[in-house]
Amino acid sequence: MVLAHEGLGLTTQILRFAERLAEEGFTVVAPDFFFRTGGPRDEDWWTSINEMTDDEVRDDLRMAIAALRGLGATAFGVTGFCLGGRISYCAAKWADALGLGAVVSFYGDYATELDELHCPAILLFAGKDEYITRESVGAVMEHHGDIVHVYPDNGHAFMRDGDPSFEPLAAADARARLIDFFNEHLEHA
Repeated sequence: MVLAHEGLGLTTQILRFAERLAEEGFTVVAPDFFFRTGGPRDEDWWTSINEMTDDEVRDDLRMAIAALRGLGATAFGVTGFCLGGRISYCAAKWADALGLGAVVSFYGDYATELDELHCPAILLFAGKDEYITRESVGAVMEHHGDIVHVYPDNGHAFMRDGDPSFEPLAAADARARLIDFFNEHLEHA
């Protein structure tokens, strides 16, 4: 599984989540999508985000999947949070070229780039997100229907332990959805 980091970069929360996925039996790669920019910069993390291109992200995903393949993996998924949620969504659009079996996207902002997804996906959002408008979530729901789940009483980063928005019950439910979904769609001999 490829774990795409949030806009803050490879934080300890991302590393803890990678460890939790590994405890569930997944081989996990968490690439640094900011390695070209030298970021993130604490005072200006938007600079690192805005300097990324889709071509670079697609190449980084290819390299991460190749690393997983080199470790013996034969089925591949992508998940991520915030910026990583957008990267995950894009990965689902590029799934045929990347060889992906499933994607789980957490609170990514991609309502302006909705398209057909080429692998099974779950798109998870917060109902009280401070960064992604209800209109944006509504557009995603209208376009993708049943694969969208909204946690109505939670804010952005409800999965981010240590964050004021962290919500243990919603996080546990979302994590269980992710584990079940990947176990279902990434089965292999």
